[in-house]
Amino acid sequence: MIDNTNEIDKETISKPKKRNFYVDLLIRLFKEKPLGTFGFVLVLIFLMAGIFANYIAPFGMNEVHPLDMLLRPSGQYLLGTDNLGRDVLSNVIYGARISVIIGLSASALMTVLCVALGAASALIGGIFDLLFQRFVDAWLSIPGLLILLTLVSITGRGMIQVILIIAIPGSIGGSRIIRSAVMAIKENVYVEAAYSIGSTPWRIFTRHILPHIMPVVIILFTMGVGDAIMMEAGLSFLGFGVPPGVPSWGNMLSQEGRQFALKAPWIALWPGVALSLTIFGVNMFGDAIRDLLDPRIKGKEGRFGVSHKIVNKILRSQRKSTGDV
Repeated sequence: MIDNTNEIDKETISKPKKRNFYVDLLIRLFKEKPLGTFGFVLVLIFLMAGIFANYIAPFGMNEVHPLDMLLRPSGQYLLGTDNLGRDVLSNVIYGARISVIIGLSASALMTVLCVALGAASALIGGIFDLLFQRFVDAWLSIPGLLILLTLVSITGRGMIQVILIIAIPGSIGGSRIIRSAVMAIKENVYVEAAYSIGSTPWRIFTRHILPHIMPVVIILFTMGVGDAIMMEAGLSFLGFGVPPGVPSWGNMLSQEGRQFALKAPWIALWPGVALSLTIFGVNMFGDAIRDLLDPRIKGKEGRFGVSHKIVNKILRSQRKSTGDV
């Protein structure tokens, strides 16, 4: 009897060709996560609108048309005009640049600080961990809005100040989530084995811990983007965000939108819609990426592309070759 097990092994296992990780992730996103794909498209649209606002917007930033004040949406002004005759659509497009940049930058900085603080607390342990966690408890007992307003009054208004004010305080509370994830991973046998052979804490963290907490990190980042955009809008609405005249969605809601809410509701409607769609898209996209990257919910296929069906086929062929059907 001819043993063709090796041929089956080569034929079946070599079938799935290894694709680039990011290409494979994008393909799986479009195939398996329609809501995540929709969220990704929404975020991409607003991101591209902010980047290419100078070419997309029908009118310039803060371009005033005194004879066209408070006009309803029409063919000339698709979303209407505000009390100064500025095109609402152009302001929404330019506002995407401010709001999305602040959201992405603040969330990225906050996530990096969360990982650094949480991992340090979990890996160092001892008295440092105890004191730091008590500091986190005290910090979380203070209302977040009070902290933001106090810091804004100290640093002043501006895009850089808003990014730092949102990111640094938010990282203190978020570090506890990273600490819990690291504490769960560091108890595994392979981490103890790495310690026993003399691996440095940095190598253990980057090679054995960080890859396993990436789903948590991704969720922190995506949730942070939405939260940062909302915080910027809230600060601008209260008059503590970016300076007046800068077309952010929060400023549009606060100034003209609130003043002319009854007479010209479209001034506040469209920035609110853009804000809601952006946060919805970020959350849907983040949940989808988390599901695709989390090894606990990937199913039986695994990340190496060899399914359980192929393994069962190999086992059946081996039984047939030996006569055990």
